[in-house]
Amino acid sequence: MVRRSRPVRRPSRSVQVLTAGVLAAGAAWLSGCGSTVDGVPVAVERSPVGERIDAQLITLLPEPSQFPARYPAVVLPPEAAAQAVGDLDGVARGATVEPADCAPPEQQYGPDHTAVAVGTSDADRATLTVELVRTRSPLSDLANQLRRCGEIRVTGAGPTTTVTTTVDRAPAVDADDALSLRRVVAPDVGGAGLTQRMHTHLAQIDDVRVLVTYMIFGDGPEDEAALRELFTTAVGKVAAA
Repeated sequence: MVRRSRPVRRPSRSVQVLTAGVLAAGAAWLSGCGSTVDGVPVAVERSPVGERIDAQLITLLPEPSQFPARYPAVVLPPEAAAQAVGDLDGVARGATVEPADCAPPEQQYGPDHTAVAVGTSDADRATLTVELVRTRSPLSDLANQLRRCGEIRVTGAGPTTTVTTTVDRAPAVDADDALSLRRVVAPDVGGAGLTQRMHTHLAQIDDVRVLVTYMIFGDGPEDEAALRELFTTAVGKVAAA
């Protein structure tokens, strides 16, 4: 899939991965021809965020009719959007996070900053959420934070919980960068079915971050096909802006 041309576009994620593989192969070949070089691994270089997408975020959300059929959807007003984002992060507004530097990045709400649409399957107690965020921070910054903050404690806003996050590779999409994460929010005290389990695909396109999350309570099966379908739809609509 080919996107329309944009100025000053950095290499796609697939090109970055391929380049890293070529460099690694070259390093391995050179190591057989000379002395060993001491050192430690370093984080991937921080890439600048691309140009601003001028369209209003709410217009870039998938239409409710574009959600998978089992998930009738609505677009949330700003206050409800803020609450939904806290649910997906596992960190409600006003909560305390330990370690403190593992708190989610500060986020603004309102038409030009965040837009959220949610589809709900009552039969499964599951939701599919599309969140669009305008940001000048590259997705690699978030990935680095999540990798060092695999487990956090959240207190002070509702029940005390342990939030566990693992980072994975996202499905291939037409974006500047992408990743996936799995997150479990487990309360210290609670009965069966109160643990939230989430699978999120993320993509960055210029200054708009796309997050699509499947969330279910308890140990129910994941609707991976619906998640992937909606992620592809959401990324495609932003990429076409």
